[in-house]
Amino acid sequence: MQPSTRSPVRHVLAHRWSSVVLLAVLLVQIGIGLVLIRDLHNSHVEVQKIYDGSVHGLHMIGELEYDIQETRRATLYALTTTDGNLQVRYADQSREADRRVTEGILDNLHQAGTAEERNAGMRLQRDWANYLAIRDEVLGLILESSTREAIDLDLSSGVPEFEKVHQDLDAIKRLYDRQASQRVAAVAEFSRLSTMKISAALVFGLLFGTVAIWAVQSIRMRSAVQLANLQMEFVASVSHELRTPVTAILSAGENIRDGLVHDAKCLREQGRIIATQAGHLSDLVSQVLLHAATGKDKPWHDVRVLRVTDVVESALADVTILLQESGITIEREIQAELPLVRGDLSVLSQCLQNLLVNAVKYSGASRSISISARSEATNNRFGVQISVRDYGVGIGDGDLAHIFEPFYRSSRAVASRIRGTGLGLSIAKRSAEAFGGKLTAVSTEGAGSVFTLHLPAVE
Repeated sequence: MQPSTRSPVRHVLAHRWSSVVLLAVLLVQIGIGLVLIRDLHNSHVEVQKIYDGSVHGLHMIGELEYDIQETRRATLYALTTTDGNLQVRYADQSREADRRVTEGILDNLHQAGTAEERNAGMRLQRDWANYLAIRDEVLGLILESSTREAIDLDLSSGVPEFEKVHQDLDAIKRLYDRQASQRVAAVAEFSRLSTMKISAALVFGLLFGTVAIWAVQSIRMRSAVQLANLQMEFVASVSHELRTPVTAILSAGENIRDGLVHDAKCLREQGRIIATQAGHLSDLVSQVLLHAATGKDKPWHDVRVLRVTDVVESALADVTILLQESGITIEREIQAELPLVRGDLSVLSQCLQNLLVNAVKYSGASRSISISARSEATNNRFGVQISVRDYGVGIGDGDLAHIFEPFYRSSRAVASRIRGTGLGLSIAKRSAEAFGGKLTAVSTEGAGSVFTLHLPAVE
């Protein structure tokens, strides 16, 4: 018999790796989507800034132009009329308009974001103040009825200063236009880069998704092949295990049938062979059926409140003949007044039987094993631990991590031709977990092993 020493849970890990790969694909796609959404949001924000800035700038410049023209227009009206009341009225209108212009210039200075904008605003403020100084002198002359002097002053000084104000306003317009053009160019470049990013993201997503799907399919295919190989090896192993007792029983039966057994002693010997091999055959079938039962989702046990001593005594009673035939003595150390546990007596007894049978198999030259039971408390939870110790060959670190996997057998067990299906410890572990417990193992190669069944106490 050459049972597999490879891990039979690789197909489970393969499915997990498939899930991990698909999750990675999903996370990458989400990351790409978030980057694209961020770029689109930034582009929208930048366009909105350009729009708000352009609209605000155009609105401010339009109001300044209107109020500047209103200031100038009211002054000209005052110069071209001889009615004193109208002159006072036009002078007031001019002063009201220049107040709005002054406030608009200050608002522009407050909102200036660059040194160039501040310089242009300060130049407009200075030239506008110079024009207002001349305008005030002109209005003063008009109100003093010195119209000729007012006209001369306006033509000689007012018109040139007003032209400077217009030039400053045109300069601010050009500044806004240039800044808007620069922002539009920046947005165009940003859009171009975003387009490149989207294209690259789509190509990367397509390639990554293709590779991921290929990897998932490859993993699943390898998992399926490994599972198929494992099943074939298991069938071969069980077939070999079945063939040995069947052959022995058949041979003994043929000897009796063919009259080769002549006396009572030989007859008893053949009967012993048949009984022994039939027992091996029954044990093997029971192991396979129990393994199949423990792998089902539906309950396969009858839960009751049990005494630990009943579980231990039941297991020991079932292995008494094995212990006697092997010449092994067993030491017991059962603590008194142990808490009750909850479980199925036959299942927990079978769990301990598997541990005891393993201890006998791997006891080596030692002719002694021990079983102990004591209470334990971990994390404010009370329970019972039942330990089976042998002093035999022990288990290497490389094998210790896999001993509870179905069908797993160590290379030493295979090389030593120790019989088994690799199901005993797997069944024992599932049995412990079915009742809220666990099964642990500690081993030193060459010094023996300790397997401990941990069960929670009944509250």
